[in-house]
Amino acid sequence: MTSAPFSSRRPVRIAIIGTGGMATGHARHFQQIPGCSVVAAVDVDEARVRDFAKTYSIPEVYTSVDDLLATAEIDAVSVVTPDPFHASISIACLKAGKHVMCEKPLATCHEDAVEMVKAAKKAGTVNLVNFSYRNWPAIHAVAEKVHSGALGEIRHVEASYHQAWLVSHAWGVWQDSPGLLWRLSTEHGSKGTLGDVGVHILDFATYPVGPVKEIYCQLKTFKKAPRNRIGKFKLDANDSAVITVEFANGALGSIQTTRFMTGHINRLFLKISGTEGSVCIDSDIGTDTYTQCTGKDIHTDTWKTVKAKKVPSTWETFVKAIRKGESASPDFARGAEIQKYLDASFDSNEKRSPVVVRR
Repeated sequence: MTSAPFSSRRPVRIAIIGTGGMATGHARHFQQIPGCSVVAAVDVDEARVRDFAKTYSIPEVYTSVDDLLATAEIDAVSVVTPDPFHASISIACLKAGKHVMCEKPLATCHEDAVEMVKAAKKAGTVNLVNFSYRNWPAIHAVAEKVHSGALGEIRHVEASYHQAWLVSHAWGVWQDSPGLLWRLSTEHGSKGTLGDVGVHILDFATYPVGPVKEIYCQLKTFKKAPRNRIGKFKLDANDSAVITVEFANGALGSIQTTRFMTGHINRLFLKISGTEGSVCIDSDIGTDTYTQCTGKDIHTDTWKTVKAKKVPSTWETFVKAIRKGESASPDFARGAEIQKYLDASFDSNEKRSPVVVRR
């Protein structure tokens, strides 16, 4: 039990903090959930937050979290700000007794993530980090199969998250978009491709397989403009990451991510191989199916497609946990674990050597 069950018949009242591009998905998802109401929006940019509130018929508008917490009648918040503000805002809301859903990465360093975990435990409220690919049925089905021992002892893992928006206009012309340019600039709070989408593939790979023992990471920033600058944006954040890992169970794995994978707008791939079989997820093929080669099929290299059961979205999980007084997953502790892998990856790249992940 995380907190007392939400006994009121009224909707769970939620405020969205940060009304940039990512907030659109949060508003839409929450407004589709029965028994949930988005009652407030917060942003330091008053014009932006008012436009956002008008678009999604949100009645209350604030330009500071302090004013929100002092005035609004809310039960929970969804923190959708740029990464550097996740920790301070989440902790303030937890101290005010609110349930908190926070965008990934949970923080910008493991130490801040640990403080968020401590604040969540002290508050006793629901806390959840939005690893949005946990919304895919396939990853839950694969995790269940691995955890059941159906693949035997895990020996090898291959995982990748490929995007193409630095070579494709499918996401917009990045050179003209502040919403994309900030993701290329450490001065604007970006941890690059590793922090932005690498966080997802690290969760995607370790959720089924388990914790990582050792990491060796190489990061690369490519020249993308004269002097690697466009306007106020210095384009110095990493564009590609290649990580070799040893899992605590002894398996070896390769995990990679890039924004230069021409031909893949947004593709996640995961293959897990053990002594009794292999499973594979390829989002270009489907997110509610996976393929497996197990049993007698091992001897004929036969792969079969398996349909996975539907799962609740992270937003549905968050609201349900509030109503039932249960914990939610992935919680802040999970977010802090992934942050530890991110920190170790940056450390490894700087040292140009493997780094043992502290437990």
